[in-house]
Amino acid sequence: MIPCDVAVIGGGVIGLTAALTAARQGLQTVLVEAHTPPAWQVESPDLRVYALALDNQALLESLGLWRQIVQCRAFAYNGMTVFDEVQSSPLHFRAEDLGRSCLGHIVENGLLVDTLWQAVTQQPGIRVLCPDKIAAIDDLDDAVMLRLQSGLEISGRLAIGADGAGSKVRSLAGIETDEHDYRQKGLVTFVETELPHRNTAWQRFLGTGPLAFLPFGDNRCSIVWSLPEAKADALLSAEPEAFCRALDSAFAGTLGKTRLLSARAAFPLKRRLARTMLKDRTLLLGDAAHAVHPLAGQGVNLGLRDVTALGQAFETAKAKTGDALDLRQLQRFARTRYSDNAVAALAFENINRVFSNDVFALSLVRGHALGIADRLGPLKNAMARYAAGF
Repeated sequence: MIPCDVAVIGGGVIGLTAALTAARQGLQTVLVEAHTPPAWQVESPDLRVYALALDNQALLESLGLWRQIVQCRAFAYNGMTVFDEVQSSPLHFRAEDLGRSCLGHIVENGLLVDTLWQAVTQQPGIRVLCPDKIAAIDDLDDAVMLRLQSGLEISGRLAIGADGAGSKVRSLAGIETDEHDYRQKGLVTFVETELPHRNTAWQRFLGTGPLAFLPFGDNRCSIVWSLPEAKADALLSAEPEAFCRALDSAFAGTLGKTRLLSARAAFPLKRRLARTMLKDRTLLLGDAAHAVHPLAGQGVNLGLRDVTALGQAFETAKAKTGDALDLRQLQRFARTRYSDNAVAALAFENINRVFSNDVFALSLVRGHALGIADRLGPLKNAMARYAAGF
């Protein structure tokens, strides 16, 4: 039997950040992960990248990790441009309008995980159990018992499921979900562009789904392209030249001709919302609680905001009750974050529904709507502040 305050299941970005946050609050923490992550390598960029918002950059700064990440590889973007395939009235966001030097950074998942993993394994107060997996969860009055596949058992006052969209913790805890299958796949790759991207994150809404070009070095971009499943599969297997012709057409030649720089991959797109983030003393964070459409690049940002809010809940609970794991404070945290995440997930879904379709009436107005929003300063600034995490 391994006693602890907090047991975190899942060694991805959210789980690792949660484990560090808990340990630095003085909570004895156990992290359970199935696989040791591979070391990040500069010559092999991870196809999975994030548009990391400024508030989450601040979280990594508070953990003492941001400088190390930037020294390895992180690309700032100081503008965002959103436009529609039918109308040509784009919506522009600029960092200078918010008094900032940038709106965020493009960072690889592999780099984040490797940096966080090294920090976790060196952090006093964290015991890492890897490789191992969760097998059972039993709730007691004031604790939660976890049994692992290895036979080890953990007794903790809080179990955190940060084990992704297919969360085993969520299933074992009996937490139901509301789901919607978009019948799309997100295709990702790296390309070289003929024209400079101007340190701008670009997104074009197409009838088949949004297409994003994210700056990743000089005249290089990470592509995130949401497509119907059959079309995504066809483009995965297409010859590089044919793929780039389709990509250039879909992006209307905005950055000139493209050249494929890497392999391609695709992942299915589904919205999956847990009906609660906290059941007894089992808490869900990140994709285990809310898997959302990637059109706004907010998936990992929502998860990291869960972690920031949880750290604040620990501090508030300790100040008010002397117990960082006071159940009433955890319940308050879970209600607030559930509401915020559900609103965000459904908002992304409705934006996708309005812009990614071939309905003629909508096609006549949606591009104009972007142009109107671009001219409404207070509305545009509010949208930019949300995207940047303010």
